[in-house]
Amino acid sequence: MNGETDDVHHAIAGELQLMDPHIRASAELAGQLLDPEFVEVGGSGRRWSREALLAELPDHPGSSAEGPRYRPSDISGVTLAPGLVHLTFETVLGTLRTRHSSIWREGAGTAGWRMYYHQATRVPPDVE
Repeated sequence: MNGETDDVHHAIAGELQLMDPHIRASAELAGQLLDPEFVEVGGSGRRWSREALLAELPDHPGSSAEGPRYRPSDISGVTLAPGLVHLTFETVLGTLRTRHSSIWREGAGTAGWRMYYHQATRVPPDVE
């Protein structure tokens, strides 16, 4: 992470929190990390609103302390503008490998950094 800005570090910290089963299992805690205008396009191609994701996140894989956990790698980011960061990384959950792209923005006041957009793409087993 050499050369990355404080903004990138804040976004990475938020991203890692969203992979924590304790956070994922709580709509309240996960909601603190999602922007009010959050949208996701998941690995399945499904489009998720903030409300829909928070309602279903506790039942998704990676949301149970007893189940498999996300193993992130190659997390890097760039500052697009003041208070706006783009992250890219890969995760492995069980046997599923996924590439991710997310945009984080700094909220006004005490809102802190929140994920504004997320895109996940499943990686077929035969792809490097």
